[in-house]
Amino acid sequence: MREITYAEAVREAMCEEMRRDENVFFMGEDIGAYNGAFGVSEGMIEEFGAARVRETPISETAFVGAGVGAALMGMRPIVELMFSDFISVCLDQIINQAAKLRFMFGGTVSVPMVLRAAAGGGTGAAAQHSQSLESLYTNVPGLKVVVPSTPYDAKGLLKSAIRDNNTVIFLEQKKLYRIKGETPEEEYLIPLGLADVKTEGDDVTLISYGRTVQMCLDAADNLISEGVSAEVLDIRSLVPLDTSSVVKSVLKTGRAVIVHESVEFSGFGAEIAARIADSEAFFSLKAPIKRVGAYYCPIPFSPELEKSVFPTRARIEAAVRETMKTLHEE
Repeated sequence: MREITYAEAVREAMCEEMRRDENVFFMGEDIGAYNGAFGVSEGMIEEFGAARVRETPISETAFVGAGVGAALMGMRPIVELMFSDFISVCLDQIINQAAKLRFMFGGTVSVPMVLRAAAGGGTGAAAQHSQSLESLYTNVPGLKVVVPSTPYDAKGLLKSAIRDNNTVIFLEQKKLYRIKGETPEEEYLIPLGLADVKTEGDDVTLISYGRTVQMCLDAADNLISEGVSAEVLDIRSLVPLDTSSVVKSVLKTGRAVIVHESVEFSGFGAEIAARIADSEAFFSLKAPIKRVGAYYCPIPFSPELEKSVFPTRARIEAAVRETMKTLHEE
């Protein structure tokens, strides 16, 4: 099977859906001639023209609001925020409009909009361009939230998101744009709300999403030499969340380590931990649930300081070793 980059997979998903449905269009800052801040939209304006690849002013409030209006009128906008941090500029349009209107009008309207945004750190972009705010969005009923970790997942999930009748926050962690992975040329969809076991194991479940999935896979490979068999579960979709797959895996292994790039305090990992604690998997636990997230501070500009904030393979492995200890060592 051919290999393409994560960025190419996102572009293919958008192009295929725009060819399939004339109501799908794309708008955002610098997405035309400049190809977007990360080169994702290369060639799209040449194929679809300026009417369907619409350059916007530097006003997230205006163009996200325009996306909501277009969706209400039967269009299917894909709206790109150059950095996910800029969502703070247009929270009213997202939280009070996009997420609420279907409910406030008794289901007579819908807001089928995809809000794509480059998220996360690792690029030296400092505190205002490196945040992972997904737990903010998951706290808003009416929004769906997706964070793919591979090119294959990015393409299949984005196509499903574009066809969904709800507003979907689609977060692309910017360190993933250049990674390559096997991705079919033929059409396929990945349903929202379906987790994926990236590798099977028997001793501990590593639960993750986005770019920390690869860290978990690397940790799992390294832990084999210590006799530890780790299962890596990529939840992919935060809302809806595939709780049953989480519970099934933890029932099998009896241990859980939850890993994400966003800050550990009040991060989405706390919700996953609560779901485990409130299920039959709780009684199978052989050790406390562990979480590994970013430290609770703004992301530093300094490359070395930035690295120190985020989860690492070493931190993940240390958490696994803790869970492998007996609860009452003599």
